[in-house]
Amino acid sequence: MPSILIVDDEANIRSSLAGALGREGYQADAAATLAEAKAKVREAYDLILLDVRLPDGSGLDLLSEVMNAAPETAVIMMSGHATIDDAVRATRLGAFDFLEKPVSLERLLVLLRNASSRVALAAENRRLRHAWEAPIIGRSPAIRHLLEEIERAGPSAARVLIQGEHGSGKELVARALHASGPRRTQPFVAVNCSAIPEELIESELFGHERGAFTGATQSRRGCFEEAHGGTLFLDEVGDLSPRAQTKLLR
Repeated sequence: MPSILIVDDEANIRSSLAGALGREGYQADAAATLAEAKAKVREAYDLILLDVRLPDGSGLDLLSEVMNAAPETAVIMMSGHATIDDAVRATRLGAFDFLEKPVSLERLLVLLRNASSRVALAAENRRLRHAWEAPIIGRSPAIRHLLEEIERAGPSAARVLIQGEHGSGKELVARALHASGPRRTQPFVAVNCSAIPEELIESELFGHERGAFTGATQSRRGCFEEAHGGTLFLDEVGDLSPRAQTKLLR
């Protein structure tokens, strides 16, 4: 079931809503202040039930932040002192709906079912859109940020430096960058630089002609030529010797 964050400064409202929604199968969490809510939304929630007036600020400010950071989240605003201006602003900021207190549980459950359907549809659309692009699984803010960076960098012709510890998935990111850009139909060539002896690095990267050196019995295409029009992923490029890196830069 979807996860939901309840943000309200009244303890009895938080408790009653969390209990009722928990019985309906929702994974309910709660926050009493704007600061507490901001700390919690660093996690991924499918739904947020958000009071407009909080002791340390306006829920509308949090709504704006959530819509900028995670626009697929469905946020339902609620207030016992709402004005038309509040409702209009909430709608413009991207709120799914606006409820007046006291909240009707029946009405709330209908809204949450509708909002959950929208969230599920958005998630499925993203999954289908990224299925061939990025085999990267996760819903955390860090993973969402990574996928957004891939979407921004993929269409670019700029060189991209991917940093990460061994086994962290640098090649997955490289393949996702390749698949999300205009080079997706062209070759993707991965080279493990740390596995190539220094005396062979020039031949491996740039190729050679037959007879270019002793033992060169036939011409060989280098990795750069093989990846022409596509993407060349130089894994562990930092392991190349300074001399080899100089040749690469030239």
